[in-house]
Amino acid sequence: MLGVNQSLLRFWEKEFDTLIKPHKNVKGTRYYKEEDIETIKLIHYLVRVQGLTLAGAKKKIKENKTSALKNQEIYNRLSVLKEELLSIRNILSHPEDEDAKTTMLDNAISDDNELKS
Repeated sequence: MLGVNQSLLRFWEKEFDTLIKPHKNVKGTRYYKEEDIETIKLIHYLVRVQGLTLAGAKKKIKENKTSALKNQEIYNRLSVLKEELLSIRNILSHPEDEDAKTTMLDNAISDDNELKS
C-alpha cells in the first residue's frame, strides 16, 4: 500500500506503540484495523513526505493529529491532481491522438466534479 517493507512497519509499531496495535493471531500474523492503517499512513506522510524525524512525527501527532490528517489529505488530493495534469499535458503534446484528448479531458472534468462534492 505504501511501498514500505514489513520490518519498517514493525519498527513503527514499536515506536508508536500507543497508536498502532494490530491484532496478532496464534501464528503471529498481524491484522490491522482501519484506524491502525490510517495512523501508519499518517506516520508515512510525516516521516517520508514532510521529512520529520520519528520524534517530530510523535510530537506532531500528539499535539495536533487533526491538523496533520488534514494536511495529509490535502497532499494526497494534490498528488492525484498533479498526476492528472501531467497526463493531460502528455496527451495535449501529442496532437495526432484527438480521441485520447477528448476522453482525458472528459475524465478530468468528471474527477474535478467529484473533488468539489
